[in-house]
Amino acid sequence: MNLGLLTDSLSTLTRADALDVAADLGVETVEIGLGGDHGGWSPAPHADLHELLTDAAARAELRRDIASRGLRLEAFNAAGNPLHPVHGARDTRVLRGAIDLANAFELDTVVTMSGLPAAPGDSFPAWITTVWPPENLQLLEHQWRVAVEHWGALAEHARAAGVRLAVEMHANQLVYSVPGLLRLRAAVGDIVGANLDPSHLLWMGADPLAAVQALSGAIHHVHAKDTRIEARAAVASRLETVPNEQTTERAWNFVAVGTGHPDGVDFWARFVAALAAAGYDGPLSIENEDYTLGQEESVRLAVATLSQACARV
Repeated sequence: MNLGLLTDSLSTLTRADALDVAADLGVETVEIGLGGDHGGWSPAPHADLHELLTDAAARAELRRDIASRGLRLEAFNAAGNPLHPVHGARDTRVLRGAIDLANAFELDTVVTMSGLPAAPGDSFPAWITTVWPPENLQLLEHQWRVAVEHWGALAEHARAAGVRLAVEMHANQLVYSVPGLLRLRAAVGDIVGANLDPSHLLWMGADPLAAVQALSGAIHHVHAKDTRIEARAAVASRLETVPNEQTTERAWNFVAVGTGHPDGVDFWARFVAALAAAGYDGPLSIENEDYTLGQEESVRLAVATLSQACARV
């Protein structure tokens, strides 16, 4: 395993400055977010999908920018909702474009999310997390029918391009847990695997170490991102709608890697050891969404924590 960085974590910096920080910190690989004005959820501060798809000079410039700093491009990120009743076609174009771009760069991984359909005729996705009232399960089965059909075509496109799809288990997505990831993989093939981000599993109450074991052989990519459960969760539960920026009022917060657990580095050492036991040898791609620290400070903390964790394994 090596240290990587999703450069969206340094979104306030130019591409050159973000890559300089990564190289200075000893990061080895970078993951670049795509979408932005073209769709999806990444602000895409460091790459323009359309430009890269249509302009060989732009692709050559991105290669030079990364290689000249001793870094390696390891994945594109095309997070979005390809199943959205309104924006799905747009986000699907971003995902398909990311697959084509990964093929052009001879990359084997695109990171994304499953998406989430709506009820028939609705314009907003509906995240089903309980079995009651009874119509919940009817809607859930409808969503899976829609998803399997759509993802079957995406999987074929990715397979033809020689690119794996690393699906992040995330709230308000059809695939938000290990069983859902394995269900999608069984339906459309092993070109689909997990982008294992422990931060989301943590606030939902899952054990990331158990998740790693359950996904052995099906982990295509890993995001290193941390969550701290706050005292308010004891009263408010972990279901949270207070905006992320209002950190003192929330039941949980995304925090710099290593600051989410009392045992700090020990948790991440166990996480790295579990990944190794599950056969994962790819990057630990740092993702920062800590709203209490500056972006560069948070990334530096993550690098220090993960370096210590890896040294213990």
